Amino acid sequence: MAFIASKLLWWLFSPGNLILFGLIFGWLLSLVGWRRFGRSLCAFSVLLLLAMAVLPMGDWLLRPLENRFPAPANLTRVDGVIVLGGPINGDLSRLRGQPVVNDSAERILAMIELSRRFPDAKVVFSSGTASLDGEGIREADVAAELVAKLGVPDGRILFERDARNTQENAENSRLLVQPKEGEVWLLVTSAHHMPRSVGIFRQIGWNVTAYPVDYGTAPDGEGASYAVLDGMNATHWAIREWLGLLYYRLMGRTAEIFPHP
Repeated sequence: MAFIASKLLWWLFSPGNLILFGLIFGWLLSLVGWRRFGRSLCAFSVLLLLAMAVLPMGDWLLRPLENRFPAPANLTRVDGVIVLGGPINGDLSRLRGQPVVNDSAERILAMIELSRRFPDAKVVFSSGTASLDGEGIREADVAAELVAKLGVPDGRILFERDARNTQENAENSRLLVQPKEGEVWLLVTSAHHMPRSVGIFRQIGWNVTAYPVDYGTAPDGEGASYAVLDGMNATHWAIREWLGLLYYRLMGRTAEIFPHP
């Protein structure tokens, strides 16, 4: 039930949908006699759209998330690697008959690089389907096909194919590999997604080492994007993560709103 609720809440409160709803409701209110309120709602929606398009809001919101957990400087021992799903477009992969990756493909690249760099470490890719009915293609299955095409030996990577969200990534992966106290496990996911992910793993008693990839901002603000579509996309993902941090804290799935190293 919580999984369905989180999907519906994000559909309602994602920035693009909120702006669209504001414009539609503002227009409807103007038609039924609430002209002042309706026009104010439309104006606010337009101003919010302009702010997202003109100001580097996405960079402002993403940078604290991406800077929170720095990449480890020296890795001499690694017992295992957990890679969270997200880099594969399952629907397009099915329709096109071949693996289709998205902007988070660095997770796959890091997984392959780490599997070769630490040949004795266990490597797990965790992701099922995020569809509400549970009938969509499983991302782990597509990932298995992709890494095989890239020359990764069969059996080198374990594929956990039932997780629907980050909470289930952590729980299912722990059941699969049974990590022991004192082992060093790397957690690979997009940098903006790392604070929430680490908080979830810690809450179930698994202290992982962050290995962030897929950066969208510079660490010091240099090179901020002012492109309209880039700014809206960055704002979308940033707000999704900040709301996710708050939601998971309220649900008791993390011990902190903004987990720290």
